[in-house]
Amino acid sequence: MSVFRTPPGRRPRRLAALAATSAVAVGVLTASASAGPPPAESAGTVTAAGHRAAGPLVFGHRGASGYRPEHTLASYELAIRLGADVIEPDLVSTKDGVLVARHEPEISATTNVADHPEFAARRTTKLLDGVSTTGWFTEDFTLAELRTLRAKERIPQIRPRNTLYDGRYQVPTFQEVVDLAKRASRQYGRVIGIAPETKHPTYFRRLGLPLEPALVRTLVRNGLNRPNSRVYVQSFEVGNLMALNQVLRVNLVQLTSATGAPYDFVAAGDPRTYADLVTPAGLAQVARYADVLGPDKNQIVPRDASGALLAPTTLVRDAHRAGLDVVPYTFRNENAFLPLDFRRGTDPAQYGNAFAEYELFFSLGVDGLFSDNPDTAREARDDFVRAHRGERAAG
Repeated sequence: MSVFRTPPGRRPRRLAALAATSAVAVGVLTASASAGPPPAESAGTVTAAGHRAAGPLVFGHRGASGYRPEHTLASYELAIRLGADVIEPDLVSTKDGVLVARHEPEISATTNVADHPEFAARRTTKLLDGVSTTGWFTEDFTLAELRTLRAKERIPQIRPRNTLYDGRYQVPTFQEVVDLAKRASRQYGRVIGIAPETKHPTYFRRLGLPLEPALVRTLVRNGLNRPNSRVYVQSFEVGNLMALNQVLRVNLVQLTSATGAPYDFVAAGDPRTYADLVTPAGLAQVARYADVLGPDKNQIVPRDASGALLAPTTLVRDAHRAGLDVVPYTFRNENAFLPLDFRRGTDPAQYGNAFAEYELFFSLGVDGLFSDNPDTAREARDDFVRAHRGERAAG
């Protein structure tokens, strides 16, 4: 099975009609995608065979967030230096409609906004996908105002060493992340992909700040809206991926969670859950508009109440049969995130046997994975590829 390809006859790129949840997005996206011809320069291309030759792809999750505050140019740049094939920016909107890289629109955990008295009055409580959330939100700041803030480590109790870099880096725009990938591709002589995730698209659309038009404009402007560009647009919702399928020619990634449901389903009163999406019938539907499934890794290998591994599910096999590649999330080195089987000691911040977890998932046939520690993932991937080349040679 080739990695990140469009199987023959898998799905049309232009559908006659979309679900009602997508209708609004389609109108604004179509106008954005009709821009003039893309510039000659791009982040590069790679063939499907080239993807497979290197083994499963390593996605630098929010950059190299195991070592630097997440979603900063320093984090993305380090991820590339550590061997990531793809860097992943989560995208939210500013008040003036600029896409910036933050894990959530609420930024008190990832910036020093609380230390800025001039913004104290903007602290507020909002419903974020139905959950009451208090803090400061990107949509209440212009880009210029966000530029006065500095990033900080989101989980300092697990990653205290990362706090050394608190206050050093600005909040980057999506365009700056694209520019970084282009520069790094030239510098390192290999294609650096980008995997933008649209965060809370229904939430931002209701605010009058839809994420999709700016995302499409950026990809078109940078010559990246091509089938062979290494771009993977992600969403935990369904409707906006269906809409994006009408105007984007890049890989689309349906993210799923081990619990809950896509928020656009919830908002529309649709009873389906993520569990429904990963059934064989659900995967067949996903494959009509997406190329890749991005599941919680616990949907592939569940854990019991103690955190110990249970038997693998058939999800990887089922997704492949539906024509989808599989890129699970999120792989991290610390005990706090590892299954009980691979922990070392009792300190949540101590590194466990992360290599064993990577080997397990590579052996199950995943096509890539999201990692906070791209160097560990890359070494584990390379070890796995070498070992299996040796097996094939011996056979």
